[in-house]
Amino acid sequence: MTRQAGLPLERGACPFDPAPAQRTEEPVVPMTYPDGTQGWFVTGYQEVRAVLADKRMSARAELARVPIDLGPMPPPKPAEPGMFSGMDDPDHHRYRKLLTGAFTVQRMRKLEDRVAEIVDHHLDAMAAAGGPIDLVEAFARPVPAMVICELLGAPWERRDEFGRHAAVMFAKDAAMEDRIDAGQGVVAFIAEQVEEKRANPSDDLLSDLVRGGELTDEELANIGMMLLVAGFETTRNMIALGTLALLENPEQLAKFKADPDLTAGAVEELMRYLSVIHIGPIRTALEDVEIGGVAIKAGDSIAMSLPVANRDPEKFPNPDELDVTRKATGQLGFGHGVHQCLGQQLARVEMRIALFRLFARFPDLRLAVPFAEVELPDDASIHGPVRLPVTW
Repeated sequence: MTRQAGLPLERGACPFDPAPAQRTEEPVVPMTYPDGTQGWFVTGYQEVRAVLADKRMSARAELARVPIDLGPMPPPKPAEPGMFSGMDDPDHHRYRKLLTGAFTVQRMRKLEDRVAEIVDHHLDAMAAAGGPIDLVEAFARPVPAMVICELLGAPWERRDEFGRHAAVMFAKDAAMEDRIDAGQGVVAFIAEQVEEKRANPSDDLLSDLVRGGELTDEELANIGMMLLVAGFETTRNMIALGTLALLENPEQLAKFKADPDLTAGAVEELMRYLSVIHIGPIRTALEDVEIGGVAIKAGDSIAMSLPVANRDPEKFPNPDELDVTRKATGQLGFGHGVHQCLGQQLARVEMRIALFRLFARFPDLRLAVPFAEVELPDDASIHGPVRLPVTW
C-alpha cells in the first residue's frame, strides 16, 4: 500500500486519538510525498525508535522533504547557524554540548520554584476574575511564556510579542512569507536580548552562552529562537489539552487529584496519550538500511507518527485508554536518540506543577461549553485547543 499526497492530519471523532488514516497495518509503509517523491511512513513504536536512534538517518534540513502539503515552498537549504535540530553530528553535538552545560541541575531546581510562583500567580488571577474563563489565554499560554522568558533572561513583559510570532510559525494555513516574517521577528527579539546580555550579563541561560564566548551573535539568536519557540508552543498545548483530557476522563481525574504521587507518572501518560507533535519527525537515509524488515534506500525520506507509535499495543497495553496509573516510561513525546528534546525536564516540571495546582485550586473545574464546541484544529503543527472555556 502506498500513501498518496503525504501525511493525513485529521484526528476524527476523538481529538485525543491519532489521525485514523495514520494507523497502518504494517509499521513501515511506502508514502508518496506532496512533491511527488517516494518515501516512507513509520508508525510502529520500535521502528520509530530505531529510525531516531540510527545515525545513518539524517536530520539535515537541506535533505528533508515535508510530508504535508504547505503549498509552494522554497527548496530546502542547510540549517542556519545555531539551528542544530536540522543538523547532524559533529555540528549538532557541538551546539548541544554547549546547551547541555547551560541546563544545569541548579538552574532547573531554581526554575522549579519559579514555575510554582508563576503558576500560583495566574491561578490567583483566575480566582479573582471568576469563571467562565478561557484557560488558554489565562493560564496555558502565559505560564510557559513566562517560564521560557525566565530561562533565557528575556523580559516577560514582551511574552505576547513572541507568542504571536510563534502562533504564525506553527499555523499550517499561514502564508510562507508570513511564516518567514514571524521567524525573523523572533530572531530579532532574541538578538536584542543577546546585545543586552553582552552589556549586562545576569544569571540566565542566554548570559551563560554569551559568557562562554564560543558562539556568534547569529548563532546565539537562532539558538534562542529555537529554544523560545519549542519551549513555549509545545508546553502551552500540553497544559491545555492535558486539562481537557482529564476533564473528559473523570475517573482518571479523580485518581489524579487524590494522589499527588501519581502526578509525575500522569504527565508521562498524558504525553503518550496526547502526542501533541503530530507532524514528523523527518529523517533522510544516508545509506541503505533496513527498518522493521523493510529495505530503505539511501536518499529515501522517512516521516514518522509519534501519536501512532505512542499507541502501539505491543509497547502499551490498551493504548487508546488514558490511565494515569500507567508506567508510560519510554513514551516518545519528547522524541528519542541524539535529537531528543533538550528541555524535556523543564517541560515535565511545568506540566506537573501546572496541572496539579490547577486542579488543587479549582477541584470542581469543568468545561463552560459542550465538549463538541471546543475548537481543536487538525492542521496546526502542534495539536491543542485554540480556546478552552472553563468555569468552577
